[in-house]
Amino acid sequence: MTIRPSERELPVDRASEPRVLRPRRAAPADAVRPTRAEVNLAALRHNLRVVRRHADGSKVWTVLKADGYGHGAPAVARTLERAGADGFCVALLEEAVELREAGIVAPILVMGGYYGGAYAEVVARGVTPVVYDGSHLEGFARLVRSGEVPGPIDVHLKIDTGMARLGVPVADVETFAALLAEHPEVRVRGLMTHLASADALSAEATHEQMLRFDDATARLARRGVRPEIRHAANSAALLRGEAKLDVARPGVALFGISPRPVAASTSAVLTPPPSVPFTGELEQVMRVRSEVVDLRTVAEGATIGYGGLWRAARPSRIATIPMGYADGLSRQLTNVGHVLVRGKRARIVGAVSMDMSMIDVTDLPGVELRDEVVVLGDQDGPLGRDFIGADEVATAAGTIPWEVLTSISRRVPRFYREP
Repeated sequence: MTIRPSERELPVDRASEPRVLRPRRAAPADAVRPTRAEVNLAALRHNLRVVRRHADGSKVWTVLKADGYGHGAPAVARTLERAGADGFCVALLEEAVELREAGIVAPILVMGGYYGGAYAEVVARGVTPVVYDGSHLEGFARLVRSGEVPGPIDVHLKIDTGMARLGVPVADVETFAALLAEHPEVRVRGLMTHLASADALSAEATHEQMLRFDDATARLARRGVRPEIRHAANSAALLRGEAKLDVARPGVALFGISPRPVAASTSAVLTPPPSVPFTGELEQVMRVRSEVVDLRTVAEGATIGYGGLWRAARPSRIATIPMGYADGLSRQLTNVGHVLVRGKRARIVGAVSMDMSMIDVTDLPGVELRDEVVVLGDQDGPLGRDFIGADEVATAAGTIPWEVLTSISRRVPRFYREP
């Protein structure tokens, strides 16, 4: 929470500031291979209506960090803005720049707190920074003192109530309030915290964090710092009716994932007891599909893929799809994951490689080259109808749905559709 002398002594020099560029993603028009992610914008709007209903009057600032949880932040933001989202939250300044350059005019909160000295860029883009360190105050105050921008600059202050990652510890809020008094060029308009265990079986940890947040709020008020907005609720807290303040910050729920309780010592998703609400109202927004690009029959005893990690117990028909771990199909799905072909499940066999994977279609009659293969989402085919959700993929891969969605890489083009 100290002001770093090296930053305090730096003069304002726009030429030396980092240049913030917008990252690029594979464009649908450039797609050659059949692997792609389809984003259902109608489902996205539906999920916004669901979370807004759970917000019960609080404003909804949707979280679009990590490229909109892998769905493509610009297109998602444009859809949500038109559908009535009150604002957006991102982790990085670069993500905020991408949204502004996409034409987003709604409020954008940059939560990560790392600005790399690009304080002028923050102000120029019209985004709201989150602060928690004295160097942030000094960086923004210098802009006002230099006459480059008018002051005060509005910020949100982050309080660490138990995450132990970023934020001013509750015990230090008076000290930070004194620093704020030394920097009248910076005005705290919002106060926030980050919930560490909102998806736990018990709500006890969240309740304790909110008590600390209330304590920090009172301590700041006694020092003359009285923010107009407070916010804490993420998707899990919002759907459980906890931590409802002026603003809610749903993220993964917008994309159809209702956070279920997670075991404290592992990443295993648990079945919630009746006392833990779970909404089935949400609709998965992303569907990832590819096609069969090779078919061959292998003899009993033949091995498949790198390392020969799968051996055919009978003559088997093996299909290859052009999608691998570089695209977001986790290598942990080797020999345990499934895909959908012709409306039925087929097991991933052999090691998932960087660009391709193999599936066993021996028991699926009629599979041909160019048949659609669904890695994530639903498929209605001649052999039936089925659905693979991000929860299921996460369980098979030993991870969480957040990682499944955000791992779909930028080389997989996003196709946006209105069913």
